[in-house]
Amino acid sequence: MAEVGAWLAIGAATGFFAGLLGIGGGTILVSSLALMFAAQGIAAAYVMHMAIGTSLAAIMAGAWGSFRTHHRHGAVDWSVVRATVPGVLAGALAGGAASRWLSTGFLKTFFLVFLVVVTAQMVFGFRPKAGRGLPGRAGLAATGAFIGASSSLFGGGAAAVGVPFLTWCGMTMHTAIGTVSAIGFPLAIAGSVGYVIAGWGIAGLPRWSAGFVYVPAFVVISVASMLVAPFGARLAHRLKGPTLRRIFAVFLLAIGAKVAISV
Repeated sequence: MAEVGAWLAIGAATGFFAGLLGIGGGTILVSSLALMFAAQGIAAAYVMHMAIGTSLAAIMAGAWGSFRTHHRHGAVDWSVVRATVPGVLAGALAGGAASRWLSTGFLKTFFLVFLVVVTAQMVFGFRPKAGRGLPGRAGLAATGAFIGASSSLFGGGAAAVGVPFLTWCGMTMHTAIGTVSAIGFPLAIAGSVGYVIAGWGIAGLPRWSAGFVYVPAFVVISVASMLVAPFGARLAHRLKGPTLRRIFAVFLLAIGAKVAISV
């Protein structure tokens, strides 16, 4: 029962931040699940794999609830979503499947380095020259492939790359968050399928695991996340863009410190 309570709390936090910041909540999930899986005695060689795979599966529900709310506020650019998703699917599936041959140390390091880079961008406001527009369909598909592959290796949604990229290209923060929420839903599906494939048949994984996805945690976290995500999305539309950027940066920095110390 204690585990179920912890999963409910993690899912609620995940859903709230997914709606508020369009982040998918993966950074919360990976660090929290890694701690729980390690305490449960899962082999150290697969703790990060299980945490990332379960995270990707669990953020599907939050992403679904989040992008539907953003869509009702008119904050999803569907032309960008349609152009980006093919690359996202290919990159996320490939990254997840390749995780079988990557060490826990590599996955943890990738997770931390990626968070530091993105946080620096948000804190210091690194941006290209004003007036840059969105690339064409080929450019968006290539960007989607990078977003999908990188996201599947640190268990987050698309926002770590997608939100800064779209705001660099002149999109407002609110629309960027809503658009990335829509991109994050298919990304989570493809990434979690990749981790199921990667972990299939490996001995010593917990009962009720599907490859590197721990199904009980995935189900409980998903339900809590889906219920709470719309509240975060509604709050996002009451806050100004600079406020959202500061929240995003502080959130990423705090999670990075937690993983570096605890996992």
